[in-house]
Amino acid sequence: MENITSFSIIAGALALVLGIAVMKQRSQFLWGFLVRAVLGAICIVFTNDFLAAQGISVAVGLNPVSLLTVGSLGFGGFAALYGILFTQLL
Repeated sequence: MENITSFSIIAGALALVLGIAVMKQRSQFLWGFLVRAVLGAICIVFTNDFLAAQGISVAVGLNPVSLLTVGSLGFGGFAALYGILFTQLL
């Protein structure tokens, strides 16, 4: 009976440590995504303003799809959004 109790305590401690590690990784992923999405939205606004001032009629809209793209891909998603619009000018 004593062995079962000891095993249960060790298994519970192991599950707790693994659970904390998984939650930490998820929170880092979520914070990274949110930071990329916010910075990407700011860059989209400034880039749209800059291109409008230069007389170039290309503007990426701020919508959930563009924020999801920039948030998940980072600068590559930002470049892809503008790349798609610039290819439409050709």
